[in-house]
Amino acid sequence: MQAELRRSGLEALVGSGVVLTGGSSRTEGIVELAEEIFHLPVRLGVPNYQGGLSEVVRNPIYATAIGLAQFGHANRVRLDQVAVDPGRVKSTLGRMQRWFRASF
Repeated sequence: MQAELRRSGLEALVGSGVVLTGGSSRTEGIVELAEEIFHLPVRLGVPNYQGGLSEVVRNPIYATAIGLAQFGHANRVRLDQVAVDPGRVKSTLGRMQRWFRASF
């Protein structure tokens, strides 16, 4: 990860630390190793989840899945509030259909 940060030129922007998530973040000694590599504070990321089975789900292994589910839910609520013009959708689908027929 450090090599990729250097290659991308973003290493200098990581000033406040590193958060490890996923199954491998549970490896014994990984936080200490990451601190030596990055020379920054490192912690385990735990999902901010308050629902059922929270004692099971509040684990770095599930951080990505819970984060994506929460992001999707938040965006679905916003999309439900946006009015969709059926005529515009039909027009767009028609243009896509014509493009596919012409291309294939």
